[in-house]
Amino acid sequence: MASARWPCLILALLSGVAVSGFPRRLCRLLGKRSLPEGVVDGIEVYSTKVHCKVTSRFAHSVVTTRAVNHADTAKEVSFDVELPKTAFITNFTLTIDGVTYPGNVKEKEVAKKQYEKAVSQGKTAGLVKASGRKLEKFTISVNVAAGSKVTFELTYEELLKRHKGKYEMYLKVQPKQLVKHFEITADIFEPQGISTLDAEASFITNDLLSSALTKSFSGKKGHVSFKPSLDQQRSCPTCTDSLLKGDFIITYDVNRESPANVQIVNGYFVHFFAPQGLPVVPKNVVFVIDVSGSMHGRKMEQTKDALLRILEDVKEDDYLNFILFSGGVTTWKDTLVQATPENIQEARKFVMNIRDQGMTNINDALLRGISMLNKAREEYRVPERSTSIVIMLTDGDANVGESRPEKIQENVRNAIGGKFPLYNLGFGNNLNYNFLERMALENHGLARRIYEDSDANVQLQGFYEEVANPLLTDVEVEYPENAILDLTQNSYQHFYDGSEIVVAGRLADEDMNSFKADVKGHGAINDLTFTEELDMKEMEKALKERDYIFGNYIERLWAYLTIEQLLEKRKSAHGEEKGDLTAQALGLSLKYHFVTPLTSMVVTKPEDDENKTAIADKAGEGPVDAEVIPYMAYLTNSQPPQTPYYVDGDPHFIIQVPEKDDAICFNIDEDPGTVLRLIQDPVTGLTVNGQIIGEKRSSLDSQTRKTYFGKLGIANAQMDFQIEVTPERITLWHGAAQSTFSWLDTVTVTQDGLSVTIARKNMVVSFGDGVTFVVVLHQVWKKQPIHHDFLGFYVVDSHRMSAQTHGLLGQFFHPFDFKVSDIHPGSDPTKPDATVVVKNHRLTVTRGSQKDYRKDVSVGTKVACWFVHNNGQGLIDGVHSDYIVPNLF
Repeated sequence: MASARWPCLILALLSGVAVSGFPRRLCRLLGKRSLPEGVVDGIEVYSTKVHCKVTSRFAHSVVTTRAVNHADTAKEVSFDVELPKTAFITNFTLTIDGVTYPGNVKEKEVAKKQYEKAVSQGKTAGLVKASGRKLEKFTISVNVAAGSKVTFELTYEELLKRHKGKYEMYLKVQPKQLVKHFEITADIFEPQGISTLDAEASFITNDLLSSALTKSFSGKKGHVSFKPSLDQQRSCPTCTDSLLKGDFIITYDVNRESPANVQIVNGYFVHFFAPQGLPVVPKNVVFVIDVSGSMHGRKMEQTKDALLRILEDVKEDDYLNFILFSGGVTTWKDTLVQATPENIQEARKFVMNIRDQGMTNINDALLRGISMLNKAREEYRVPERSTSIVIMLTDGDANVGESRPEKIQENVRNAIGGKFPLYNLGFGNNLNYNFLERMALENHGLARRIYEDSDANVQLQGFYEEVANPLLTDVEVEYPENAILDLTQNSYQHFYDGSEIVVAGRLADEDMNSFKADVKGHGAINDLTFTEELDMKEMEKALKERDYIFGNYIERLWAYLTIEQLLEKRKSAHGEEKGDLTAQALGLSLKYHFVTPLTSMVVTKPEDDENKTAIADKAGEGPVDAEVIPYMAYLTNSQPPQTPYYVDGDPHFIIQVPEKDDAICFNIDEDPGTVLRLIQDPVTGLTVNGQIIGEKRSSLDSQTRKTYFGKLGIANAQMDFQIEVTPERITLWHGAAQSTFSWLDTVTVTQDGLSVTIARKNMVVSFGDGVTFVVVLHQVWKKQPIHHDFLGFYVVDSHRMSAQTHGLLGQFFHPFDFKVSDIHPGSDPTKPDATVVVKNHRLTVTRGSQKDYRKDVSVGTKVACWFVHNNGQGLIDGVHSDYIVPNLF
C-alpha cells in the first residue's frame, strides 16, 4: 500500500498541496500499475497470427490468437474467425495456462443427441457460424481467470479454385483492438513455377500497405508477409482503436508452358488441366428472368443494369434470347437470334423496358427456354460447333402453374436430357435455394446466390463472365485402364477460359515406371486430345522440395475433392444412392478430420470448474439473414489415434496421448476368474470384456502376484456377432453359426461388415471403417513352472464409436489430457515420482515403462508412462470394482 502512495506524495509536494487534501481518485489512478496498449476491459490480445501454406493449390491455414487477462477478476475472451465457405475446418485447440483442450471430429447425428443431453444439464457453450458471401464465421468464448493466458488455434484446409485466371486466398481481418504482434504470412510452393503473385488489403491505404507488406516469388516459391506495427494499425495517429477491418486477398497464378500438369506423391496423384490460346466456342444462351412483383424496385433495376452490361460482352458468333416470367411467360423473340450489332441494339431496348408484375411461374419459363435451345439445334439454326446454356435468375418460389419443386425438377431434367447445363441464380433470401441448387446440379450446372447489396448488378455480371468463354465442350480425362483407383470427377460438359479442371486419384501400382493421361474435348474448330506422359523417376526428382510445405498434401487434396463432389452429388440423389454417397463422404470426413456438413468438431473446455462443450459445424446455404446458427455437441475422440490404447502384461493398461508424446498407465489387481469390462458402447452395440487368469502357482515373492488376460469376449449385438479369444483358439459366432480357428491358421474372415484376420500370433478385428482391435498372443515355454500363455488387447481405431462409450479402456476414447509437475526422486532411484493433475484429481505417480507387442510379439517396443497406483484410482471414473461384470458376454 505504501508504494502506491509514493507518486501521490511526490506530486503533492511539487504542487504544494497537502497529501491529506490530494484527490483520492487521482491517487488511486497513479498508484495503479500501467497496462499495455491495446487492453480492452482488462483483456489484451497480444498476438494474432495467420499462417497459410499452399502446395499445388491446396491451402493449409492456421489462425492463432493469444490473449491475457490483466483484470483482477475472471473475464470472457472471444475468438472470432471468418474462413472461406469452401474450406473444411480440420482442427481446433484451446490452451489455457499450458493445458490444451483439443477438438475432435464426429458424426453429426450422434452429436445432436449428445448436445441435447449436455444442454439439459446446462453444460454447453456453443460455437456458431453465420453464412456470408464467401465466408462463414467461427466463434468461441471462454472464461479466463485473472492473470491467466489463453491460446486459440484454428486450422482449415481448402483447394483453391482458379477464377478468371487466378487463384485467390481470401482472409478476413478484424482483430477489434490493437494487437502487439499481428501477422499474416503465406508460403506458396507450386511445382509448375509461379507466374504472378499479388496481395491487397481493402482496409489500409496503399502507402501504409507498402510499408507493412512484403511479397516475393521466384521459381516454384512465393512468400507474402503482412506485419503492421501498432502505429500502422491505429485508425488515426492518436487513436486507440484499430483500422484493421476488411479483406486481405492474395492472388497468384502458375506458369503454363504445358496445358496439363500431373503430380504424384506417396501413391496419390493430382492432374491440373488449363489450356490457353484456344478459340472460344460460340454459345447459345437463354436468359430466363423473374419479373414477378417481388422483383420490384432495386432488384429489377440492378438486374436490368447487369443484363445491359452483359450485352456489351456478348460475341457476334453467339446466339441468345430473353424469357421473362411472372404469372405467365413472355419471350423477346420466338427463336434464338444471332448477336449481331442490330440485334444487340434491339435487345438493349427490350431490357430497358422490362417491368415487374404478377406471380412466379418457374416451370413454364424454364421449359420454354429449354425447348427453344433444343429446337434451334434440331433445326440447325445455330452453329454445329456451339454450346448451349440456360441461365435463370429468380428471387422467389414458384407459386403459379406447376409449383411442386420435385415435379419442376423432373420436368426440367427430362427436357434438358443431359445435353447442356442449367445455371440458377437466386436473388436475395426469400427463396428455396436448396431447390435451385439441386435442379442446377442434376443438370450439370451450379447455383449461385446473388446478395441484395449495392453491387448485386456486379455479382450478376461477374457470374456471366465466368461462363462467357467456353474453350472446350464434352471434356473427358482418361487414364490407362486398371492403373487408377478412387478417381474423382473426370468428365465435364464445359471448360471455361480462366478456370481449371482438377482430377485426383490413387495409383493401383505405386511402383509403375510411367504415367499417361489424355484429355479429350470438342473445340471451336476441331476435336482436341492433350496427352501428358511422365517418367516417374523424373517426377520424383522434381518434387523433392515437396516437404517445403507438408508431405501428404496430394492425398489430402484428393480426399477434399472427393468429399466435395460426393456432397454435391448427394444434394440431388435419393434413396439408396443418397445413403451410399452419405456413407462415403462421412467415412472420408472422419478419416481425414474434416468438419463437413456431415460432421461436427467438439472441444471440451474448462468453465467454472466444470467441463463444458463447444461445437464447430459446417454452415449450410440456409436463409442468410440468420445471424447465427447453433450447432451440435460431441464429446468423443476424433480420427484414429496415432498410438493405441491397450492392455497387456499383468494386466497393465496404457493410455497414450499423441499430442503430449507421453502416456499414463495403471494396473488392475483382481483375483483370477474376474471378468472386467474393457469397452462398452450402447449406441453401436460393441462390447469387449476380458477374464483374468493367475499364475500356475505362487511365485517365490508373494508381494508380486501377477495376473494376465486369459480370455477375451468381443461382441456386437447389432451385428449378432460374438468372438471368444483364448491362447488356444479363436471362436466366432454369427447367430447360431459357429467357426473355430487356431493361432497357427493364416486366415481372413469377412462377413456383414466384420473382418477378422489371424496371422503370426496376431488377430486383427475390424467392424466396418472406424473400429479396429488387435489381439496379441503371448506364448511361454511349455515347461514354464509359473506363467501361462496370455493375451494382449490393443485399440488402434475407435473413431466410429459413440460418445457414450465407456469401460476401463473405452472411457479414454473421449478427449483426455493430464499435466505433470514436481518430478522428484522416488523410493526406486531409477523411477522418479511426480504429481499428475488429471480429471480434476491430483495424484502421485511413478515413472515406469511397459511394452507394446503389436509389431514384435517376442521383444516388443518399450513405452514410457506415468504409473497411477491403487488400481488407477483418480484416473478411472469411479472405482475399479465398478467394471467387474458377471461373464464374458
